[in-house]
Amino acid sequence: MDVGPLTRRYGGPMATQRLRRRLVRQLIAEDALHDPRWIDAFRTVPRHVFLPRFFTRAGDRWAAFDRSDPGWLDRVYSRDVLVTQLDDDSSLWEQARTCGPIPGEPTSSSSMPAIMAIMLEELRVADGHRVLEIGTGTGYNAALLSHRCGSGAVSTIDIDGELVATARTHLRAAGYAPSTAVGDGTLGFPSGILFDRVICTAAVSSVPLAWLEQTLPGGHIVTTLNRPLGAGLVRLTAGRGPTAHGRVLSRDGRFMPLRGHRLPPPPPLPTPPDSAWRRTRLPLEMVVTPRMEFEFFASLELPGVRPVRDPAHSPAASTNAADDPAPASGANSDPGHPRPGFIALVAPDGSWARYRTQGATLEVAQGGPRALWDLTENAYLLWDSLGRPTRSAFGLTLAGPEQFFWLNDPDGRRWDLVP
Repeated sequence: MDVGPLTRRYGGPMATQRLRRRLVRQLIAEDALHDPRWIDAFRTVPRHVFLPRFFTRAGDRWAAFDRSDPGWLDRVYSRDVLVTQLDDDSSLWEQARTCGPIPGEPTSSSSMPAIMAIMLEELRVADGHRVLEIGTGTGYNAALLSHRCGSGAVSTIDIDGELVATARTHLRAAGYAPSTAVGDGTLGFPSGILFDRVICTAAVSSVPLAWLEQTLPGGHIVTTLNRPLGAGLVRLTAGRGPTAHGRVLSRDGRFMPLRGHRLPPPPPLPTPPDSAWRRTRLPLEMVVTPRMEFEFFASLELPGVRPVRDPAHSPAASTNAADDPAPASGANSDPGHPRPGFIALVAPDGSWARYRTQGATLEVAQGGPRALWDLTENAYLLWDSLGRPTRSAFGLTLAGPEQFFWLNDPDGRRWDLVP
């Protein structure tokens, strides 16, 4: 592993080794990292090689940051997600560097190390397994996989050719050489290899059938779901043909979606008259915040319903933006705490519900073809009557295009994955 020029410039190998060891201690303390083989990978793989530059938040804009800036190395080895691309355009970093902070939507990042550790451990790899990664990004996750499994056992694909080329360069600099490809990750890896494990470091609205067909029976798929509510991690076990079954994982995580799985912007909200508002006892936070146990169940009972953020809070943190881990089992960050600025729910049929606080009083107004907040309150009562099931009580069955969640048992209460 030849990373001498960078490590010498920033205090030598010992300095970056200390930072990696510190990061590992933090991940262990957060209950995100346990397996000695993955501990060794995080202690060894130099994250700074994959992050010579990235964006940092500057109010509602993004500032360009690189290794010449004070604090670069500490940011690289922090527990934070680091945004590396805006609006699918890697040239915007240079624009922000030249002209100052710019607006934009994050479209690629180096994920929070905690959620990376959680997903890698949930993959349950063993020696000799072949692993496919969907979403190459910076290449750091592929390097961790290559360290654990050997470069020859790892394949990675990304739709963005520029990202793949840069990741390939960084992987070589760090001493790893997994198979890389440019293409639509929902179609699997182009060589047609069968894999023991598939991991997607982006979110999908439904599980692509190609992943099931390219995973050996009994192999695992770990991915996050791109849902406006109740997203998060699932682990599936592939069957024969395009079938699989699995569980929703208690340790949650939210990721930006694959390009073909992005959600459209929500429609404009009407402004209700004063007479339309009524009191409610259900805080909107219970419905839209991942750390609230009701949020996942709400997503099942309210298919397609989306939270809408106050425009004052939206530019740097939309639901299509960077990793948004809920604080289950310690895997938290700012976005996992009660997300500020949500003011409404909207449904695909045009139904809507606005929410506000008047002192200590909670109020809602609703409109459209359905009384959306009434449905939300009914969903809460149902969840309560079922014993308030948590995320881990739910499973997921895939039988070709039929994909559905279930509670406690595949033959029990069920909900379609895609409404």
